[in-house]
Amino acid sequence: MSRVWFITGSSTGFGRSLTEAVLKRGERVVATARNKKQIEEFEEQYTNQAIAVKLDVTDPQEVRAAVKQAIEVFGQIDVLVNNAGYGTIGAIEEVSDEDVRKQYETNVFGALDVIRAVLPHMRQQRSGHILNISSVVGQVSFAGAGIYSSTKFALESLSEALAKEVAPLGIRVTIVEPGAFRTDFAGRSLLLSDTIIEDYASTVGDFRQRIRAKDGNQPGDPNKAVLAMIQVVESENPPLRLPLGADSVAAIEEKLLSIKNDVNNWREVAINTAFEDAVVTPVG
Repeated sequence: MSRVWFITGSSTGFGRSLTEAVLKRGERVVATARNKKQIEEFEEQYTNQAIAVKLDVTDPQEVRAAVKQAIEVFGQIDVLVNNAGYGTIGAIEEVSDEDVRKQYETNVFGALDVIRAVLPHMRQQRSGHILNISSVVGQVSFAGAGIYSSTKFALESLSEALAKEVAPLGIRVTIVEPGAFRTDFAGRSLLLSDTIIEDYASTVGDFRQRIRAKDGNQPGDPNKAVLAMIQVVESENPPLRLPLGADSVAAIEEKLLSIKNDVNNWREVAINTAFEDAVVTPVG
């Protein structure tokens, strides 16, 4: 029996490419999107293999209903892909309170709600794989991407803990960290702050211009990215993290070196903060 994939944000970008690739391989898919009309073609073209479900991940009732429908139709969910999300660009000071909260509602709380709705079924099966689509900025933040980046940092932290919690239950977790790929992320899926403060022109302003200039010219091929995701799901020893793109790999390697340098340079200061008779054990 083929696997059942539950994919959020199936209408565009990685979600659409992954939905197409999985269906072509003969697997079953619960394709979801806020606008169901944009994904109904999957259900029409792949009868008995795909269902199109309306899902706004910020609506808990829709989340529960979508998962319930998936189980009623296919009886199981083998792979959950938390792909729905978008980015907000602006200085920490520039982005409005409303936009900050909306960003978290989708990228963090939305993904969390879907995970919590699917987990009981995966626990019962004693199997499953959760792919949480993060970003290179889930590891490395940049001036202008602080709000968006912080949501991906949160998703990565949740994923790390989740992986440890569910490993004994036969459930796997992988964090996908794409760099610049030729999706609509830098276009339709990017929100720019309305407020622009001139003092940030050389940092955030420059970043804003570079992001827009990349739209349509990103080096990454989404179709190759989703094949890598499928390869991870099929792997007997999948990674916790999957950076995608040479730019992502390079940025993460640089970040790891930076952390190592800070730890080494300040090691003595760091460790000389315990009581004299204290016994220090590793955290966690």
